Amino acid sequence: MGEKTEKITIRISPETAERLKLRAEAEKTTVTALLTEAAERDPRLELAAARFRELKKSGLIEEFAAAFPNEEPDASDRSGTRAA
Repeated sequence: MGEKTEKITIRISPETAERLKLRAEAEKTTVTALLTEAAERDPRLELAAARFRELKKSGLIEEFAAAFPNEEPDASDRSGTRAA
């Protein structure tokens, strides 16, 4: 069985949609595959991952978590602090 995926909706101009469809057809792939490849190639994603790996190696993440146990984000509060 394949990897689990998530469905999202994006808005693009009809012209861009047509160009994507034509390119996907020419490359014998799908628009989804083209967009996924483009997103994964985005250097901003790799930069964020590299910075996280550096922090993880440094021990600063664990140090912060130990010093501020109530400041770790959770799914109910995206601001960075836990809701009281």
